[in-house]
Amino acid sequence: MYAIIQSAGHQFKVTPGGFATIAGTAGEPGAELTITDVLLVEKDGGEILAGAPFVANARVIAVVEGEERGPKIRVFKKKRRKGMRRTNGHRAFHTRVLIKDILL
Repeated sequence: MYAIIQSAGHQFKVTPGGFATIAGTAGEPGAELTITDVLLVEKDGGEILAGAPFVANARVIAVVEGEERGPKIRVFKKKRRKGMRRTNGHRAFHTRVLIKDILL
């Protein structure tokens, strides 16, 4: 059984017992999280339920493992013939979640 969920504009394939990395901060470690934006569910028998855009009454139960930071992103801006050069950057926060169950 697996599901495809949507979180912060990104789509993830999740299975019970697996991990997912969601953009942003979702809660304190140990907190339970319910994701209702389920795009597709594949049951154990091979039956596929696709939503338009979301599957009705489907949700994914997850537990927050903790936060981590993504790779450093370099932003370099330059205007030619003007002598303007600027370097900036950031590291985004991600939340690692453990998928407990997929409910229909």
